[in-house]
Amino acid sequence: MGAGHAHRLYLPGTSPVHRLPPQTKIVAVVAFVLLVVATPRERMWAFAGYALLLAGVALLARVPFPTVARRTVIEVPFVAFAFLIPFVAQGERITVLGLQVSEGGLWDAWNILAKGTLGVVASILLAATTEPRLLLLGIERLRMPPLITQIAAFMLRYMDVVAAELGRMRVARASRGFEARDLRATRVLARSVGALFLRSYERGERVHLAMVSRGYDGRMPVLHDVGATAAQWTAAALLPSAAALVALAAWIAP
Repeated sequence: MGAGHAHRLYLPGTSPVHRLPPQTKIVAVVAFVLLVVATPRERMWAFAGYALLLAGVALLARVPFPTVARRTVIEVPFVAFAFLIPFVAQGERITVLGLQVSEGGLWDAWNILAKGTLGVVASILLAATTEPRLLLLGIERLRMPPLITQIAAFMLRYMDVVAAELGRMRVARASRGFEARDLRATRVLARSVGALFLRSYERGERVHLAMVSRGYDGRMPVLHDVGATAAQWTAAALLPSAAALVALAAWIAP
């Protein structure tokens, strides 16, 4: 997997976090998220500690806080679901701001919001400090089946190509006076989706034939080594290690 164009989620930089091998960051983020999930929901101070740890990583990586905040919008559907839980959950009812809500539902909503947000922010920091192609190499280093990483690599590479094709089709429809005003437009849109599928399939066939003609044997050539040293693994382990201390304190605290 050679060099490719940078993804819009990636923020180029030379910080210590950027320089860590991708597999070390992947393991660190997964371990951090598991520790967050395992923390009792009643220990609110523990989640504040996790947030401070992520803030420290963002500062070290020089990822602007406004950028992180904007990208957390992706969890809006989960936030909306969490806000509904106190109103529909069963159990003892309490009054909050003049509204009757379930006490257990409030804890469930807090549990989803706190743990979900921390997981999303950790993923945002990972994407902001690691190029997608290096993430795929890191996943392959962690013994992910090569076929899965190749599928992900092609999806990443050609997602923008398919999106551009869809944009050209939209412009072509608009230039012919088409506007999707009611259900009658469904037929035209369905034909557009079918045409997009056929074009994508044909492009995939041409790409595969071109790869085979150049010696493709089921494995992509690796042009960049992402091996990690013991020091780099140790540096990446600082985040989950600190999170483990917070989780341990949360479990043993009275």
